[in-house]
Amino acid sequence: MKPQAVGKTPRRISAAEAAALVQSGHWVDYGVSLGQPDAFDAALAARIGELQQVKVRSCLSLRPRAVVEADPEGRHVFWLSWHFSGWDRRQHDAGLCHYIPVNLGEVPDYYRRFNAPVDVAVLKCRPADENGFFNFGGTHLWHRAIVECARVVVVEEDPALPAAEGEAAGVHRSEVDYVIAGAGLDLPELKNPPANSVEHTIGRRIAAEIENGACLQIGIGELPNAVCAELLASGVGELGVHTEMLTDGIADLYRAGRVTGAHKTVQPGKIVYSFALGSRKLYETIDGNPDFCAMAVERTNMPHIIMRNSRVVSINNTTQVDLQGQAASESDGCRHISGTGGQLQFVRGAYASHGGKAFICMASTYERPGIRRSRIVAELTPGNIVTTPRSDMMYVVTEYGMVNLKGKSVPERAQALISIAHPDFREALEREARERRLIPRHWSGARLG
Repeated sequence: MKPQAVGKTPRRISAAEAAALVQSGHWVDYGVSLGQPDAFDAALAARIGELQQVKVRSCLSLRPRAVVEADPEGRHVFWLSWHFSGWDRRQHDAGLCHYIPVNLGEVPDYYRRFNAPVDVAVLKCRPADENGFFNFGGTHLWHRAIVECARVVVVEEDPALPAAEGEAAGVHRSEVDYVIAGAGLDLPELKNPPANSVEHTIGRRIAAEIENGACLQIGIGELPNAVCAELLASGVGELGVHTEMLTDGIADLYRAGRVTGAHKTVQPGKIVYSFALGSRKLYETIDGNPDFCAMAVERTNMPHIIMRNSRVVSINNTTQVDLQGQAASESDGCRHISGTGGQLQFVRGAYASHGGKAFICMASTYERPGIRRSRIVAELTPGNIVTTPRSDMMYVVTEYGMVNLKGKSVPERAQALISIAHPDFREALEREARERRLIPRHWSGARLG
């Protein structure tokens, strides 16, 4: 672990000088989403051909990374990701990006407990404030753990980042070795397209289950944001928020006065999150706003902390559910799509919360060229990764209904899930379930035992 030097002043250098710190075989940390460097990335790309076996950890890359694009055959740099963005996914398809399996709430432990090597860490932060802190700019997650474990810490300054209020929401100059100027690029935004009719239907089903005073966790994607839109149209209020990702949907509820946090146990009155990702309006909403509290991911995602709030409602997407209730949310066979993220930890934390509910939602079908397929299947696609096991699944929601799998036997689960599949696929699913003996030959639908 890097010792803190009291009173130390970091040295200002150029991006090229910072990139020269990287040697062959080094582990380099780029941080997450808005916290990933741009000027340093371009400078390292300019000399990547001189280096061998450089491993770069990253997460949710929001714009193309120059160091990867400068090495199209992957001879010099290995790009490793805790969770894929669309760009990361495309690099994985090309063999240039590799996933690190993890529950995101455990990532700080990987650095501190298991001594994940960090030779050079480069994090984009706001310029230092009057107290000498470089604010993480709304991307907290495991950046503190990276700083603590890195042999060399470089801050790339970006005044465009929002000033996020929170717990240890930055790095002090005494922990920083070098400071470089940023590239002056606009902050990347993650804009969700307007919800379609299927997403609105699913959103209404879930919103109807949310009570005044509930504490929300909203995952990434159009469906969870559709729930926020439906909550805006409802009369539900006095909501709390304890989430990993802060989304535009949550910010909309806040600006409408629906979020007070009055009934929370963990940081009452505060909107707790670990990273913000969305539109410029979202970044403006959190900028210097004391109603929001950025926290390290081990403080947002661990189930034993989540459950301290009552009536936690966890809302997450999936891409495929089998008839036993296994949710595969991160891959399409052996093709990795996204990541485990915080889904499983929030499912478990919500269930353990007094009065809590965990929702896994999906459109009943998806389209491939010339064919429509069911997301509810008798067996998962070969190679698919189970994100939420059948033993943890609670509510499953499609546009055709909602079922609670807790306490249900395999035959009951199969029939319940068939009932919310697209009608065009129900007969085939029933036949496959009986062929696989998921539903007994003489089963009529009554409870066993």
